[in-house]
Amino acid sequence: MTNDTIDTNDTIDTTDTAATDAGTRHQWDMKEYQPHHRGTPLIQATHDEALATLSWADGDQARFPLIWLRDHCACDACRHPQTFERTFMLMDDAALTVHQLRVEQGNLVVIWQDGHTSRFDAGWLLQRRPSDAPPATPVPSSRAWQQGHQPHVTAFADYMAGGAARLGWLEALCRDGFAILDGGTCEGGEIDAIAATIGPIRATNFGGRFEVFSKQAPNNAAYTPIALELHTDLPNWRQPPDIQMLYCLVNDAEGGESIFGDGMAVAEELRRRDPAAFRLLAETPVDFRFADEQTDLVVREPVIHLDASGKVIEVRFNNWIRDSLRLPLERMQAWYDAYRHYWSILREPDFRLHLKLEAGQMVAFDNRRVMHGRRSFDPTTGRRHLQGCYVDYDMVESALRVTARQLD
Repeated sequence: MTNDTIDTNDTIDTTDTAATDAGTRHQWDMKEYQPHHRGTPLIQATHDEALATLSWADGDQARFPLIWLRDHCACDACRHPQTFERTFMLMDDAALTVHQLRVEQGNLVVIWQDGHTSRFDAGWLLQRRPSDAPPATPVPSSRAWQQGHQPHVTAFADYMAGGAARLGWLEALCRDGFAILDGGTCEGGEIDAIAATIGPIRATNFGGRFEVFSKQAPNNAAYTPIALELHTDLPNWRQPPDIQMLYCLVNDAEGGESIFGDGMAVAEELRRRDPAAFRLLAETPVDFRFADEQTDLVVREPVIHLDASGKVIEVRFNNWIRDSLRLPLERMQAWYDAYRHYWSILREPDFRLHLKLEAGQMVAFDNRRVMHGRRSFDPTTGRRHLQGCYVDYDMVESALRVTARQLD
């Protein structure tokens, strides 16, 4: 195949060149909801049998595989005009062979051997230069916290109104794994309205929305007045619930203060103090199990989960539903020592946040990272009634991106 070079002077008249140099390059639709980088205009495009080389007016240059360009054509024939989903299939060689590249209005036009024409916005291409760097995102990275952490608090009405207040609350929830709404009504069902701003409620063996108060015949310690040690919910599931929300309708009983702790911060402290114990909890699967007359859910997973880079991304800690420890005899004592060391750090005041939930307050937290518990309460002295539910973390990130996009 011959090398096809198209210079700006061949395709853009003097007036158009002046306009693009002034920063008013015509922006082409690439069928994306997220606004793409405006960038500077392209001034040159060349190609060989495999790659296109593009040059921008500000000196930037990048190479793209020709198959990548064909794969990302945004026309109505290659992307569904309503859903924007890809409909083109990479199976026709003629569709992947370039007949001509040219620069038009500061952007890129590719004519393929089968007669198809693809148009690419210069700024969109600049954002997608081949790289292993993750794309820009409004979702903040997680940040561990200890005692003294000031939870992010947003007024219920401001959150429900959307906009910057909602965005700030969602950012805090993703960053800290913890955020509070305050000043809501107490009619019941408010938690459903909040969840609806994020996504569907995730149902478990306890149903969708659940009621937390002392019950006559409980099937879970949460439905009793006893103190609850810090824990994560449902570690006996392969995919434990992500975000838990607890809305306080009434809290007049003596006691019952809520306790929270960042399990990620505790795990990192264990890694610092006792690397061998940390590795043991991260590398040794153990059994978790919840069983009643209708349910028997079992999974075998480590207490600490790491990503490929070694960062702590999840903690499974729930002493009530940890099943029989099945390990070789020579490893049992070491595992118990590591588990107790983690637990001892978790009990240190520096790693605990105490909060007396008031009527109309809601706390949301990342259940796969932030542990929760409570002090015991006396149901004869008043009522304590919370409504709870779970939502998926993916939907929290989705709500954050959409809110950020609306404010852009």
